[in-house]
Amino acid sequence: MADALDDLDRNILALLQEDATLALDEIARRVGASKTPVWNRIRKMRASGLIKSEVALLDPDKLGLESCFFVLIRTSQHDAGWLERFLQAVRSRPEVLEAHRLAGDIDYILKVRVPNARAYDTFYRALIKEVSIYNVTSSLSMEEIKNTTALPLAVPAN
Repeated sequence: MADALDDLDRNILALLQEDATLALDEIARRVGASKTPVWNRIRKMRASGLIKSEVALLDPDKLGLESCFFVLIRTSQHDAGWLERFLQAVRSRPEVLEAHRLAGDIDYILKVRVPNARAYDTFYRALIKEVSIYNVTSSLSMEEIKNTTALPLAVPAN
């Protein structure tokens, strides 16, 4: 799909990534096209799954979720049963904003948002109660330098 995107598509997507509440008239005006072709392109991108969803982004600090921990996990178990329990535990916890399986020395990394260190400890204890983990290293983010949900929309290099 990325190869099929033209400049107009990329401009529409850039605007939607910035503010998905923009009126169709405003999007069309900003990209220099009429409403019907812009609407058709947006519909097509939604139908294809390129536009996955439109959400409200909330301020974690204003919700009292002031602590962001990055949790590095190493496991000594790689069987299907362990993996299923781990995935279920991670997916069921609202504190986990992101979870990635990694190549290299660390098996998984989690991004966890909680009010404070005590809440993180509660999360940690619940996680290790559900799944056996060989090694966990947690790092508290002291300052968020960049946080964006906008994907780069540059034309891919050939």
